[in-house]
Amino acid sequence: MPCESPDIIIVTDQEAGQRLDCILASRFAGMYSRTYFQKLLEDGKILLNGCLAKKRTQPQSGDEIEIQFVLSPEITLLPEEIPLDIIYEDDDILAVNKPSGLVIHPAVGNWSGTFVNALLFYCKQLIPIEGDSQLRPGIVHRLDKDTSGVLIAAKNLLSQQRLIEMFAARRIHKEYLAIVVGNPGDVECNFPIGRDPIHRQRMAVNPKGKPAVTICRTLKTNGQFSLIHLTIATGRTHQIRVHLKHKNAPVLGDSLYGNIDINRRHKVERQLLHASTLSFAHPLTGKRLELTAPVPADMQTWISKLTFL
Repeated sequence: MPCESPDIIIVTDQEAGQRLDCILASRFAGMYSRTYFQKLLEDGKILLNGCLAKKRTQPQSGDEIEIQFVLSPEITLLPEEIPLDIIYEDDDILAVNKPSGLVIHPAVGNWSGTFVNALLFYCKQLIPIEGDSQLRPGIVHRLDKDTSGVLIAAKNLLSQQRLIEMFAARRIHKEYLAIVVGNPGDVECNFPIGRDPIHRQRMAVNPKGKPAVTICRTLKTNGQFSLIHLTIATGRTHQIRVHLKHKNAPVLGDSLYGNIDINRRHKVERQLLHASTLSFAHPLTGKRLELTAPVPADMQTWISKLTFL
């Protein structure tokens, strides 16, 4: 059975009433043992509907299980020689132009070939550490698998801690470019985002969700499609994609929130969303940095089709 996202699964009718550890061992048969999941449960690494779960719990159909995988003899995090397009580097931080298709950190279905594996190879001093970030050494923020653009990593623990704090405190300015269906115009999207109550693998504009603000400005359009510039004041999961769907201007190529018929008709196989610029003060020196990633070729092709406003 496929899981709905890397760390979240939804209990099926067939699984309802079974012990939680049995459900998980069955879901990931051949990958992880029942003993492994029992240890995660004992360590408080598994939530059931947002609350700490116990191995003898018997979930009901539709319940949400959130799993925080940790390193064990069953999960080996290895350095891999994966090319990195480096934008900026010093003794403390590294910034790359992430290509579409690269997963940030190991998770279900992607235990190798990730940015973390590449980072461990490139930065020999990085090692997985005990605690919540042991599967994510050096990682301070993330981009969706199919989103390209500026990605920052830390080369030591102090930089990692400070950058994580800076992202949480919204002290890092983030800009994006996207090709969207239609023309949203110039608009501020100030709508809370939470999990979709019906499609639990998705996020949605939800009055019970967390505040989220996206500012959108149309740069070029031909009426049918537009190139837009976006800045985000918050960093909710899938924020830009959810807000644009809510404004009836989904990102072209988005398989989760987009227009599937239009995506197929135009043979767009990934969401055309690019993290173009990150601006911030260096976490240790305080020096002001503005890091920009060039627009990838597939988006350039679409931009060339649009006419100036």
